[in-house]
Amino acid sequence: MAVHKAGRKAGRVVTAVAAAALIGAAASACGPDGGDGDNGRADKAGKSSSAAPESKAPESEAPGAGGSDAPEAKAPPAAAGRLAKVPASVKGGVITVGDPKAAHTVKVYEDSRCPFCKKFEEGGARALVGPVADGKVRIEYTIASFLDNNLGGSGSVNAANALRASVEAGKFPQFHAAVFANQPEEESDDAYTPAFLLKIADKVDGLRGAAFDKAVTNGTYKKWVGQAMKAFTDDGIEGTPTVFIDGKKAAGNSLYEQGAFAKELKAAGIS
Repeated sequence: MAVHKAGRKAGRVVTAVAAAALIGAAASACGPDGGDGDNGRADKAGKSSSAAPESKAPESEAPGAGGSDAPEAKAPPAAAGRLAKVPASVKGGVITVGDPKAAHTVKVYEDSRCPFCKKFEEGGARALVGPVADGKVRIEYTIASFLDNNLGGSGSVNAANALRASVEAGKFPQFHAAVFANQPEEESDDAYTPAFLLKIADKVDGLRGAAFDKAVTNGTYKKWVGQAMKAFTDDGIEGTPTVFIDGKKAAGNSLYEQGAFAKELKAAGIS
């Protein structure tokens, strides 16, 4: 199974998704546009879309029950419940889930709009639930938001802001799973509005509240979203999902199947 690596033009991002579905052996990954001239797409500010996005707030939505125009949301997978009591913390642009003293570290780089990140979360990432719940592994998430530049819209920024807010509410693992469970079928669909993210939050017991709702609606963590994108860029990551197990990059063809990724973990001494 391949990962989805976007081309330098925004149109190639969508094309690569379809191509990867037809040709499983294609080497690809969701990645920032880059370059200059005809090979790169500048944003409205004149910057290459491979640059970290400006720390803009989510598009304004009236606070409330999630917005009547937002689609219905799906519940997160049951496996996410095993991580309900696992601590989550923030340092710089990274969200860490699991015992800070765990013997092993898995680093995950994702963009919430990337369809291959959803495939990882529904495949290989399932093999991490047990080791994290048992205190053997901590996961360090770097949540990127470059696909807004590639495809237009604010969905990646909105989702990253809401994910950061869920840490403060003590519900990050469950909400993180719910966000990917509700990723739109079309990558170009800018579905992660504040209203829809609040509806997704309704599916996580105890998440909705005045502080969380305000953070999602007003973009309370807009500066952190930019910080997370800078961490992604500074680490030299070129596509999502990218996963490192104790500093070693996981094989791309192992990311989308739970058993295959479990073998990668076992090879690193994690079971």
